[in-house]
Amino acid sequence: MEEILPLRIYQTIVGILGILGNALVCFVILKIPDMQTRINSFIFHQAVIDFLGSTVILLKSEIKEPDPIPSDALGWFICHVWSAFIMFLLYVMSTFNLLALTMERYLAIVHPFKHQAVLAAWPRLKVGVAMTVCWALAFGLKTYNIFIVREVKGQCVPNPIPGSKIMGVVVIFLQYILPVGVMFFAYIRIGVEMKRGAARVGPGPAAHLPGGANAPDMANSLLRARRNTFKMLLIVFITFVICWTPNQVIFLMFNLGFQLTLTEWFYYLSVAMVATNSCVNPFIYALKYRQFRKGLRRIFSRAREQTENSGTEQSLSEPS
Repeated sequence: MEEILPLRIYQTIVGILGILGNALVCFVILKIPDMQTRINSFIFHQAVIDFLGSTVILLKSEIKEPDPIPSDALGWFICHVWSAFIMFLLYVMSTFNLLALTMERYLAIVHPFKHQAVLAAWPRLKVGVAMTVCWALAFGLKTYNIFIVREVKGQCVPNPIPGSKIMGVVVIFLQYILPVGVMFFAYIRIGVEMKRGAARVGPGPAAHLPGGANAPDMANSLLRARRNTFKMLLIVFITFVICWTPNQVIFLMFNLGFQLTLTEWFYYLSVAMVATNSCVNPFIYALKYRQFRKGLRRIFSRAREQTENSGTEQSLSEPS
């Protein structure tokens, strides 16, 4: 990978942007109490995973692996864990977290009574359980990566274990094809249900509520908030599909017996595209997620006020 200088530079940029952007997302959600909701819990978790993924991307880009790889514990770690396991573990974990976030929105909008019944008691615990399941599934699937390589004469090479091709196809189905299919179905159903909701919330007699509000206004406000979140998540999903598909198609073709090696430039380019997915979400939130933009403005407003107050106090304390 080090020989392909443009890709190395690109991954360095992606790593830096991912670290800064995802750290900012985590900071905003932690500092603004209004943003500490179920949806934003999953977004926070996604940002943590992508922050770790971006850190690994940057380290892999900037730290040159020894050549030849030593035949000791360090060599085993480099070959089996660092090169083959840890980065794709984080990528797949990001996939399952996006799936969990999508299904939470699917239940909330398409099956609101089931959603309420499921999360009525111990909602934070259940969100935590969902995140733990994401980690468990990712570890279970990507443990396979540890065994598909071996160290031979100082190089990591494919390990021809029995049934590896079949297992590779199964892994691709579970980590990519199935989650994408489920999310695709969920977004179609959410879109249809929101269209129906918009038709139901039409001009009608205003049922006034305490405080001067009325039912249609509140329903419209809720619908707008849901539509904004839906559009943001849909863009996140489309970006995920664009970034992931080339890599998974190449890996599927490799496991189906096509004459491909996972050391060609186009495979490394597909890995770089997967890495890109770790840094783009903060930009999507900044452009399309109204609640995140509001939180970001509040953070900057507080910082500006503190700076102005500090300057005023300093000028008052100076002798005249």
